[in-house]
Amino acid sequence: MNTPQGEHVSALTDALITEVRSVVVGKDAVIQDVIAAFLARGHVLFEDVPGLGKTLIAQSIASCLGLTYRRLQCTPDLLPGDITGGYMLNPETGTFELRHGPVFTNVLLADEINRASPKTQSALLQAMQEGEVSIEGTTFPLPRPFFVMATQNPVEYEGTFPLPEAQLDRFILKTSVGYPTREEEQQILRNRMNRKQDQAGVACVTTPELLDSSFDEIELTTVSPDLERYIVDIVASTRQDRGAAVGASPRGSLALLKLARARARQHRRDYVVPDDIIHFAQSALAHRIVLSPDLWTRPGAAERIVAQCLQSIRVPVEHT
Repeated sequence: MNTPQGEHVSALTDALITEVRSVVVGKDAVIQDVIAAFLARGHVLFEDVPGLGKTLIAQSIASCLGLTYRRLQCTPDLLPGDITGGYMLNPETGTFELRHGPVFTNVLLADEINRASPKTQSALLQAMQEGEVSIEGTTFPLPRPFFVMATQNPVEYEGTFPLPEAQLDRFILKTSVGYPTREEEQQILRNRMNRKQDQAGVACVTTPELLDSSFDEIELTTVSPDLERYIVDIVASTRQDRGAAVGASPRGSLALLKLARARARQHRRDYVVPDDIIHFAQSALAHRIVLSPDLWTRPGAAERIVAQCLQSIRVPVEHT
């Protein structure tokens, strides 16, 4: 892919959306946000009912990027060693050999992560935060890039272990796929008939060099001091809201900064504008807020707090 200097991220995003669109219908905006999270070196949490294409999105993005992909089905009896791997006896040689677990991949889909026990969740937490795992007292680095897409069902809670705030905070954004429209659902049926098989394939649209250039490009995206203060003011206001027992941490500010820089490059800009920040405010901050007890049973309470914070903070004026 021949890409003009400074447009690697936008070219990569456009190519990915075009290719994934052939198998995932009507979810271009979700795919674009997931790509932004990946390029911002974060992880994504999907909160959705089953059957909406989360696995297909993860598989398709990994294939389009030419990256290795593994799927981990989380269950209550899943052990940390089932994620990280461990030393196994080789009966032929009589020696113990390291068998890598599914976490040793570029793209990991952790399906129904809230069904895993807290001990197992903590093993995944180290991998997400540190990019490495500990096995028998030895630390092993994970492949780079390392990107986790986790899912949880917002309806079914029996037999689940809600993610602790420390682990929720490790996800750069929380989003949902949502149901397709009637027209989109009909297109899904038509695509299946045209393929004549369940499996849907996509082509690799990038190279390791273009991927590295995209990561580097985002780091060169400028953010004005006014917008830095805007991010800080939004996050700080979540800590002052009466409905929040605990507001978003500085990690939330960093998440908003990184996502905004990625979105700016997706729109062929080398600088961030207020819309980049506003676009990700809900998905980057709402899951980081610990609600006060009287709001625990109110759906969308954290999202309303973020919306109120956005309304209360003056949007900086863009200087051209």
